[in-house]
Amino acid sequence: KMFSSLKGQTVIVTGASAGIGKAMALTFGREGCNVVCVARRKSALDEVVSLIEKDGGKALAIAADVSVFDDMKKVAKTTVDTFGSIDILLSNAGVIPQVPLSKMTDQDYDYVMNINVKGTFHAVWAVMEQMKMQRYGRIILTSSITGPITGYPGWAHYGASKAAQLGFMHTAAMELAPYGITVNAVSPGNVLTEGLESLGIEYVNSMCKSVPVGKLGTGFEIANGALFLAAKESWYINGHNLVIDGGQVLPECAGALELMRKDFEQENA
Repeated sequence: KMFSSLKGQTVIVTGASAGIGKAMALTFGREGCNVVCVARRKSALDEVVSLIEKDGGKALAIAADVSVFDDMKKVAKTTVDTFGSIDILLSNAGVIPQVPLSKMTDQDYDYVMNINVKGTFHAVWAVMEQMKMQRYGRIILTSSITGPITGYPGWAHYGASKAAQLGFMHTAAMELAPYGITVNAVSPGNVLTEGLESLGIEYVNSMCKSVPVGKLGTGFEIANGALFLAAKESWYINGHNLVIDGGQVLPECAGALELMRKDFEQENA
């Protein structure tokens, strides 16, 4: 096991039905956590719970919408009633629709902000009181390189939401620190998920070429970063954003990657 301190702890994972959230749920299940899987589709969650239980873990599925405050309060109450504590929150639920700025409507913008930003607030607020009572907690938000560091056409609203999460994190980390609660974030670059694959093989290939390591990570690479931040041993890391992107943000232009590969080929000819 990566960290013995995680065994027996209770973790809530929002957006656990697919992609990074599913990988997080499975990873924390393997570490011996009680995993509460949250998403809007119960049928997809049941599959994740089944996989965790098949691996010898304990899990529970709760259908809920992070943009609905009462839903997240229900999640927190059910978690405490079932497992007795809330030790870790992985606030991962998010949407990433692509809409050019010229065609973006209020509805498009509000839809993304309500889930990605307000959903983060709802999730944190819902678990906060229990964690304060425990004098212990680990909160990890799933942000992104898109917004805080980079931009991409069609994702102005998504980028704004991901930057907003980090702004929220900085103050939340300060307010909750006296209670033994840390608030951190993981910021994935492009990783191979169902969402990314739906954008087409050409997009996937172009993303592989844009990453210095030459291939895309999966949700499990992001989950391993969250695992580190969730451990008791990581108590001195607070208000930090861990970028997990295979070096995607490093090149200053496409030519830098071409030069990198050319130099590599020459040295290994």
